[in-house]
Amino acid sequence: MRRAGRLAAQARRLAGSMVRPGVSTLEIDEAVRSYLEGQGARPSFLGYGGFPGSACISVNDVVIHGIPSKQVVLREGDLVSVDVGAFVDGFHGDCAATFACGEISPEARRLMEVTERSFWQGIQMARAGQRVSDISHAVQQYVEANGYSVVRDFVGHGVGTKLHEAPEVPNYGPAGHGARLQPGMTLAVEPMVCQGDWHVRVLEDRWTTVTQDGSLAAHYENTILITQGEPEVLTACEDE
Repeated sequence: MRRAGRLAAQARRLAGSMVRPGVSTLEIDEAVRSYLEGQGARPSFLGYGGFPGSACISVNDVVIHGIPSKQVVLREGDLVSVDVGAFVDGFHGDCAATFACGEISPEARRLMEVTERSFWQGIQMARAGQRVSDISHAVQQYVEANGYSVVRDFVGHGVGTKLHEAPEVPNYGPAGHGARLQPGMTLAVEPMVCQGDWHVRVLEDRWTTVTQDGSLAAHYENTILITQGEPEVLTACEDE
């Protein structure tokens, strides 16, 4: 799991370094695939449920599952969420982050920062003996205290030999519910945050998920390991 996590983190970093005006989302996707395959891994998402890309690359009001395309060319001011997974030695690492394309508005930057911070708020509760929904509640409280909303239709999840495993890890709900956390559990915690209302809709391609009100969205995710003490972030680069 640590190896898969590190490779996913490196692929996320690579993708983020390519976010700039004039670059297509397909170019980023191809670079992610080339990097992972060069490391002896394969992209977790490629062909998963029929998904055609190696990474989900979602721009502005696209919350998740954006399909890479040469027609989607990044522009100054875009918010770009990149979700990547690496499968190696029988295990998956899964992570995501939202990146700024050039200069972005103060409102967009604040959304991006609050989304990432909500992850760290949530995993303060990711300790042995706590409940899954203790993470969920902490994320929701932080997001809503900052004036944003959390997506209800999609949630985080367990991750290991399969990309999506039990338990589900929502980003909302009351504390004190769900599975009790135990050392050795590995979870993908992934706040999906909307600038406006939390309702989303899936487009006709059956993947691309956008905010219903057209507001901006951001996404941040890491795979974490529950330990006897503080959680360990498995999707971190060695210098992070």
